[in-house]
Amino acid sequence: MSLKDIKKIIAIASGKGGVGKSTVAANLAMATALEGKAVGILDADLYGPSMGLMFGLNNDVMPSISHGVKIASIAQLSPAEKANAWRGPRAAALINSLLNVVEWENLDVLFIDMPPGTGDVQLSIIQGCKLSGAIMVSTPQEVALADCIKGIDLFNELNVPILGLIENMSSFICDKCEKEHFIFGKDGAKNLAEKMGIPFLGQIPIEASLMEGGEKGLPAVLANPNCTGARVFGEIAARLLECSQ
Repeated sequence: MSLKDIKKIIAIASGKGGVGKSTVAANLAMATALEGKAVGILDADLYGPSMGLMFGLNNDVMPSISHGVKIASIAQLSPAEKANAWRGPRAAALINSLLNVVEWENLDVLFIDMPPGTGDVQLSIIQGCKLSGAIMVSTPQEVALADCIKGIDLFNELNVPILGLIENMSSFICDKCEKEHFIFGKDGAKNLAEKMGIPFLGQIPIEASLMEGGEKGLPAVLANPNCTGARVFGEIAARLLECSQ
C-alpha cells in the first residue's frame, strides 16, 4: 500500500458544489509543487471529476504526471460524456481502490479533491487513509457557508484537523471602473473562520485567468503567476508548508 510513503494527505473539501473547490485544489497543488515539493492529486469527485481537464490529461495511466504533479482521476477511465451512475457501495469501493492501488511512491503532499457533501465517498476516504487535515472551501454566500459548516462538523466528528478555510470568489474588480464588487457578499467565510476558531487561509477573487487556466489544462499559478489569485495560492502553499515543518 503506497499511502505509507506519503508524508501528508490533505483533503480539499466543501459542503456544497459549485464553490470552486477543484480550482482551489489544482492551483494549491501546483503552487506547492512550485515550492519544490513532490505533490500528487487524487480526484475523488467520482460524479464530476475535473482534474483531467484542469491538467490536460489524455491517457488512462494512473498516476499521470502533468506539470510535475502526479494525478489520478476517474476521468482517465471514463468517457467525458458518460454519466457515472454508481450507488454508494460501488463508489466507495472504487475510492478504496484508488487509495490503495495507485502507486504514488514518495510524495511530500497528496491533495484529495473531495466531492461535495458528507456521504459515502467522504466517509470512505476519511476511514481509508490517515488524513493530515482538511482545507475547507466556500464562497462568501450564506447558502454555501451553511453547507460548509456541515462539512467542518463531519471532519470534527471523525477527528480530522481543520487546517483552514479558503474563501473563493471573494470579489470581482471591474475592468472599466476598477471598483471592487462583492457579488456573493463580503467576508462571509472569513467571518465564519473567526467564529469557529479555525485558521483563515485567504481570499481568492473572481478572475478570468483562474477559469481559463483550468480549461486549458494549465493552472493559473503556472500560466499567470502575477494574477492576484495565483499570488494568494502561493502564499497559502508557503504558509501550509511552514506550519508543517
